[in-house]
Amino acid sequence: MLMTTEQCGQDQLPIGLFDSGVGGLTVLDAMRRLMPGEDYLFLGDTARVPYGAKSRDELLIMARQDLELLASFQVKFIIAACGTVSSVDHS
Repeated sequence: MLMTTEQCGQDQLPIGLFDSGVGGLTVLDAMRRLMPGEDYLFLGDTARVPYGAKSRDELLIMARQDLELLASFQVKFIIAACGTVSSVDHS
């Protein structure tokens, strides 16, 4: 049986976003304008910036760590607001 987020109690959870720095704040800003009733949790990984200088394997490890950290806060879903991570071949 499919359940809506409201039925699961997830409607109260924030939406998670991550980026390698602060560029993803533009994505957060757009999301807030499109969905003003939502709560958001943003992770800017400024400790390991820039992501662009990292290898594919390093990027996948860091993205997984970012995802796991955000998931630990029980978010509704996670958006990779990072162009570098979004452009990596995940195959």
